[in-house]
Amino acid sequence: MQSVDRAVTILEVLAELGESGVTEISQRLDVHKSTAFRLVTALEGRGLVEQVGDRGKYRLGMAVVRLAGAVADQLDVTRRARPACEELAAATGETVNVAVADGDAAINVDQVRGASSVVTHNWVGERTPLHATSSGKVLMAFCPPVRSAGVSGRLRRFTDATLVRRRDLEEVLDKIAVDGYATTLEELEVGLHAVAAPVHGPDGTVVAAISVSGPAYRLTTERLLEVVPAVVEAAARASQALGGRP
Repeated sequence: MQSVDRAVTILEVLAELGESGVTEISQRLDVHKSTAFRLVTALEGRGLVEQVGDRGKYRLGMAVVRLAGAVADQLDVTRRARPACEELAAATGETVNVAVADGDAAINVDQVRGASSVVTHNWVGERTPLHATSSGKVLMAFCPPVRSAGVSGRLRRFTDATLVRRRDLEEVLDKIAVDGYATTLEELEVGLHAVAAPVHGPDGTVVAAISVSGPAYRLTTERLLEVVPAVVEAAARASQALGGRP
């Protein structure tokens, strides 16, 4: 069990750092370099990690992508929401993401880039803060357990616009529950705006959020409000595909 735990930690370290050498990995694991090397070698043999040229560095291997793809395929919301997301990305020209709740965070399970998108960052698989993202706010506003998880701890500040007072966040969430959508204006990253709407499952509960995000100079506050109907409609279509009802 200890070896399995250490192997998983190595994958998490590489996911966090992008690439790393055996020395740094051994330090993170608090084990001897020889032990870290054996674990890395075993993971490399299964394609889960790979060497970066001849620099003695390692990064996640393509086998991780295959495994992640298998998980994504099992997420019904990812598959069924994809057509609506593709149309939304085409209509807005911006990046469209699908996120689900993951404890005290939101995790992005799918992404579609629009024609105007210049962002190369892939958010799939990343956990993002509930209180600083439009998707996270939607999940909190419509899911009481997620809301409890999101407001119970310390609200980390990412920019000057991040909501860090619990009372302010609660008021915003109440408004989102009435409006049916959420926005963020440079609350996670400076220069990044986003808007999201809820995706409902068969029993009427919110199972995911669909968002459109883009640079503030293009997705201005005015433009953001203009795309709200398209985002809400895409989320409603995804809900319908899941057999849900908005």
